[in-house]
Amino acid sequence: MREADGPFVIEDVELDEPGPGEVRVEIHAVGLCHTDIAIQKQWMPVPLPPVLGHEGSGIVESVGEGVTKPAVGDRVALTYGSCGACSACSADRPAYCYEFAPRNVSGGRADGTNALHGVNGFFFSQSSFATYAVATERNTVKLDDDDDLLIAGPLGCGFQTGAGTVLNELRMEAGQSVTVFGAGAVGLSAIMARCTTSPTSIRRSRTPRRERRSRRSSA
Repeated sequence: MREADGPFVIEDVELDEPGPGEVRVEIHAVGLCHTDIAIQKQWMPVPLPPVLGHEGSGIVESVGEGVTKPAVGDRVALTYGSCGACSACSADRPAYCYEFAPRNVSGGRADGTNALHGVNGFFFSQSSFATYAVATERNTVKLDDDDDLLIAGPLGCGFQTGAGTVLNELRMEAGQSVTVFGAGAVGLSAIMARCTTSPTSIRRSRTPRRERRSRRSSA
């Protein structure tokens, strides 16, 4: 997209080789999150024009200097970026990283540089609405060889958002109930996480197909 509320377009752009601590991933699948739509409509003011996408999965094509994992050929899922050094990251809470904004929604790397030419990248340290994406070693998660790349992408945002809300923030106890409005990746993950502690959940979706899926997920 090149303007606020403009359409997503397919263009050829130049992407650099991965730098130190970075990996380049051949994207096989990517989820479309509500956050991508929010950026498209500029409800969240990310610099234009951006390459969006933050639920990518694929195969590592090359690695930069100093990368010890993953390796070329590994199947991976991509998530949000974090510094790994601040007190939040040290406490194993990278979603609250002190450098979250510059590493995820600034339009480039935290130091202001970019791997893409002519457009803004590093959206959630990946910009995975693309054939290839440069991410960091820290936000690249190795998958098992038999994991399905077609469904692995939402692990990077939607799944952990829904499940994390139930398990880490609400910290619900057995016998408590929760109502989940919407049965997309976030809602379904919340329902499944709730079922690990108690089977009591109420879900609401305006889409019959998603309502049926939510019932199977909580069975």
